[in-house]
Amino acid sequence: MLIDLLRSSAIVIAMAAAAPLGFSQSLDDIIAQYEAFDRAGDPEAIAKAEGTKARTWQNVSQSYIAARAGEAAEMQMALEALEATGEGPEAAILTHLLQAHINAETYDTARIPFTGDWGFFAVPPYTAMRTRLTSKDAAEAWIARLNAVPDYFEQQTENLRRGIATGWTQHSDPLNTSIAQIRAQIVDDPTKSTLYLPFESLDASSLEAAENLVLRAEGQEAVREAIGAYAKLLDFMETEYAPAARSKPGLASLAGGQQAYAMAVAFHTAGAGYSAEDIHRLGQTEVARIRAEMDAVIEELEFDGSFEAFITYLRTDPKFYADSPEQLLEKASEMSKRLDALLPQYFKTLPRLPYGVAPVPAEIAPGYTTGRYSSGDAESGIAGTYLVNTYALDQRPLYELPALSAHEAVPGHHLQIALAQELQDVPAFRKSYYATAFGEGWGLYAEKLAGEAGFYRTPYERFGQLSYEMWRACRLVADTGLHHYNWSREQAEACFNDNTALAPLNIQTEVTRYIGWPGQATAYKVGELKILELRALAKESLGEAFDIREFHDTVLGAGAMPLDALDQRVRHWISSSASEPDTPNAP
Repeated sequence: MLIDLLRSSAIVIAMAAAAPLGFSQSLDDIIAQYEAFDRAGDPEAIAKAEGTKARTWQNVSQSYIAARAGEAAEMQMALEALEATGEGPEAAILTHLLQAHINAETYDTARIPFTGDWGFFAVPPYTAMRTRLTSKDAAEAWIARLNAVPDYFEQQTENLRRGIATGWTQHSDPLNTSIAQIRAQIVDDPTKSTLYLPFESLDASSLEAAENLVLRAEGQEAVREAIGAYAKLLDFMETEYAPAARSKPGLASLAGGQQAYAMAVAFHTAGAGYSAEDIHRLGQTEVARIRAEMDAVIEELEFDGSFEAFITYLRTDPKFYADSPEQLLEKASEMSKRLDALLPQYFKTLPRLPYGVAPVPAEIAPGYTTGRYSSGDAESGIAGTYLVNTYALDQRPLYELPALSAHEAVPGHHLQIALAQELQDVPAFRKSYYATAFGEGWGLYAEKLAGEAGFYRTPYERFGQLSYEMWRACRLVADTGLHHYNWSREQAEACFNDNTALAPLNIQTEVTRYIGWPGQATAYKVGELKILELRALAKESLGEAFDIREFHDTVLGAGAMPLDALDQRVRHWISSSASEPDTPNAP
């Protein structure tokens, strides 16, 4: 992530020389160029376009990333030269996507390719969980991909070594979590590996028995080789990388770290226009507001004690916790179905793709967040999945589960992402584009919307929703504190310990995540506040003509986009609705 001005200047000069060629392009030309560029960097997209299956992993070499940044800079200059870009969000989205490629080279982000919450080593098992082998060709392709794991890890290791050499390494806390995740992939029996899961789906009815046995045997050998790559990576991480891990948690401790953090904030809060200082102040304001609402719920419950005593009560009373993983999953499923039933009151357009509830895989659960949504793929026969962490049940309070379900399932991530995947007559990149502030802002807004719909049944569940909102407000304070103001881990944890009902393990896991993934945590509150601001504007402007279902369809109806593009889209809808109520939404 270190700024390399000479290298960046070289790209700009090279692109300026090539600029006249790009300036004659139309927006449609640039879209077509970008989609070809995007496919070229994704082995799965290339294979899909060719009607085959991916046999390799993403190229993450420094030279390839630099070449991609050059192509992105050329497209961005051509985009900026356009006098008009139409009413849709394509230009804003492309600008955001292209800037990400330029930033990746400018700040050399490949040097720290893991966050503690996620990393390159999680890509093969995650892919395995989503892979179905329906033919001999598909099985052979997956075997080839397994055999490519060592080279993929070698490229990543080269980037990590460059990080060591330049002083840009991950902090020890996310590193330790990642090391545990790597170690969990090393098993003696290859058939017990997550990487072998696709072979369990191999359709024996479409293959000769002998052929099936051969493919499974080759699969076991390929898995064994991939496990060997994990073992080699583990040795590197423990013996070479760990001693070089940075001692302070925030980017502010590194040369150029504050500039890199400003880039990360700008990326994740796309279109918001906030500085790190702005976000820190916003967080402090939100903490004070939410704390007052939490105090009101405690007063309603007539609890005899201080705020701290109430939090201790919530964290320690067994009645607030599930007795088994199965019970936690059952409650999450029941809540999700109740949320499903509320949707027609608030949305005119609903996705066709269903979703399910499943536990976070055991091998990553200890260091994983409390819940997450994994997107589905109707074409591949994969439903969306609301993942619930069933590890350490005494750290997974039931009073928080309703808000978590609203965020990760519906009306949160599943609704938003599935609707985007089902968009018609738009460029392909708009269906998969994910703007952090838009997506996570919508997820946080969904928690509040569930409360407005009467979903939370008890004051404890309403307090749980407020605790979750406070969690996101504290993120603004803690993330900027760590990476802009050079805070310690203890300083970053203080806001959560003092103002939320989050379990101690959750707080530790989350702060480790913020240390390892700078800027991402600031997007939630920023995005939610923008959506609420636009809703208030629509209500004030339209009065009795305001329709919450129309508003939600406007926000979600064109997929994710930077916040400034969302602002423009909603204002256009307000204007159209005020003058001609039956006018369709802008594209």
